[in-house]
Amino acid sequence: MILSCSNISKAFDGNTILDNCSFHIEDHEKAAIVGINGAGKSTLFKIITGELSADAGSVTVSRDKSIAYLSQHPDVSTHNTIYEEMLSVKKKIIALENRIRTLEIEMKELTGEALKEQLEVYAKLTHSFELQNGYAYKSEITGVLKGLGFNEEDFDRLIDTLSGGQKTRVFLSRILLSNPDIILLDEPTNHLDLNSIAWLEGFLGNYKGSVIVISHDRYFLDKLVTKVIEIEDTKCTTYSGSYSDYAVKKEQLRDNLLRQYYNQQREIRHQEQVIEKLKSFNREKSIKRAESREKLLAKTEVLEKPKLIDDKMKLRLSPRNISGNDVLSVKGLSKSFGNTTLFSDLNFEIKRGEKVGIIGNNGTGKTTILKIINGLLSADSGETRLGAKVEIGYYDQEHHVLNMDKTLFDEISDTYPEMTNTEIRNVLAAFLFTGEEVFKLVGDLSGGERGRLSLAKLMLSNANFLILDEPTNHLDITSKEILENAINNYDGTILYVSHDRYFINKTATRILELVNRRMVNYLGNYDYYLEKREALTNIYAAAQEEHTPSASTESESKLDWKAKKEEQAKLRKRENDLKKTEEQIAVLEEKSSLLNEKMNQPEISSNVEELVKISTELEDITSKLSTLYEKWEALAEE
Repeated sequence: MILSCSNISKAFDGNTILDNCSFHIEDHEKAAIVGINGAGKSTLFKIITGELSADAGSVTVSRDKSIAYLSQHPDVSTHNTIYEEMLSVKKKIIALENRIRTLEIEMKELTGEALKEQLEVYAKLTHSFELQNGYAYKSEITGVLKGLGFNEEDFDRLIDTLSGGQKTRVFLSRILLSNPDIILLDEPTNHLDLNSIAWLEGFLGNYKGSVIVISHDRYFLDKLVTKVIEIEDTKCTTYSGSYSDYAVKKEQLRDNLLRQYYNQQREIRHQEQVIEKLKSFNREKSIKRAESREKLLAKTEVLEKPKLIDDKMKLRLSPRNISGNDVLSVKGLSKSFGNTTLFSDLNFEIKRGEKVGIIGNNGTGKTTILKIINGLLSADSGETRLGAKVEIGYYDQEHHVLNMDKTLFDEISDTYPEMTNTEIRNVLAAFLFTGEEVFKLVGDLSGGERGRLSLAKLMLSNANFLILDEPTNHLDITSKEILENAINNYDGTILYVSHDRYFINKTATRILELVNRRMVNYLGNYDYYLEKREALTNIYAAAQEEHTPSASTESESKLDWKAKKEEQAKLRKRENDLKKTEEQIAVLEEKSSLLNEKMNQPEISSNVEELVKISTELEDITSKLSTLYEKWEALAEE
């Protein structure tokens, strides 16, 4: 056991957030903390790190174990470049390397006992350097930065000039490179594109330390964790297994608790009826028996009704006006900013009733496409044409459609005065606003709650073509399930941009991937996309770039055939280059391992000249490996 939380309690202004929460984390374990927004997940992290103190209970961390914490809004203000910041994480290794080099110079002038002493120090330092992966720390930095979406040209950018999302990625890179024993990550997939999220899954899955993560990314949690700690109604419950295992067990537990509650309520009503009947007999013996039953009933510990979250959309929302079958046609669309071309010659169509997800790496132009379709940006060339009777509803995360001074109920009723009170309450309930919550001010809502309200208004509007930009951002898992059901039960047409793979998998009937400035079409959900991605990207993204228009069908066919042959030749060359590079890496890694073993041999560790020679050779190998690693990565990306 590396971390233990025992009976943690915390309240703010008399409002209890955590009550007697207990759980433990084993060494190397990967765990998730889940719960609705405001449940106390981030508060628990801050108590673990000591940023907040608990009102009661204790946090125990194993001796000499280090903790690193990524909050949702980390403070990374510094005048360093990105690469300088990463080097600062490795300053101990760099200092050790400098010390080793100094010793090598000094030992050339030493003899006798002094040399022997320095040799012993040198052997210990080089062994420590090797254990800390000192020979490959520069490659490690490059690998982590590239994995989290930075290009080499970004390495020299000043951190103070970065956006908030980029700064968060820098801070996450620092944490991963520092190799702490316990990593706490609060929404680590925010600001990451799909490739970076997949890379982070692999990195954390193979990480030797323990990882505790707060995330609403269900796909990410399923890939990573083997334990789920749920915070619900101030209490903590631990479930073994993946997120999907937790969801199944949670549903079973709710069903069992609900069954117990209804059985007890049925028994209570039965006893009350018997007591009332006995009293009605108005006989001393019957009255005594009634009183005896009343005493037993009074001692009964009444079960609380389990809190049920209605995440199944019962309303089928239909646009008031039905559009034509052809909803959107995009032809020859191109857009550049300065010297950067986001995309060129995009062509696609959307038909009535489709739910289409646009995916792609950060910066490829996904949101730009939505803004062009919505008339908020102009294209450099090409056209977007809406079909007959198409009315657009746009969701842009800023929630400009909401009045902060109105209540939720008034926000709906003022916009749709023809709706009855019952209809309004039903719609709000479907989006998880129940009871007195409907009279809260919009300005008092969280970001996720405003998102849900905006989506409710949008789906009630006259729009029959909804355009959504990252609709699941800031939504907790339950709210995402509400949205998924709302979209799946919506009779109109939807086009959205999202990085939420689970959400895409549940809602998309078709996926458009923006890659290599081209659009690749996948006639299925995210699972289908993963299955076909490599093949279709090679065929369509590459073939379109090679294609040269011709008036003759025969010439076009020949050019297509030639282009495919050229592409196949390029692919074979890349595969051969990749194989040769892997073989070179294997040879050098084996050689490095043998030299390290040789350096630790007693007859060598006392020979300064031989040690210096081996150390120089190791440096040369490390340099060559670094170049080969980068070459392999470039080939693999191609």
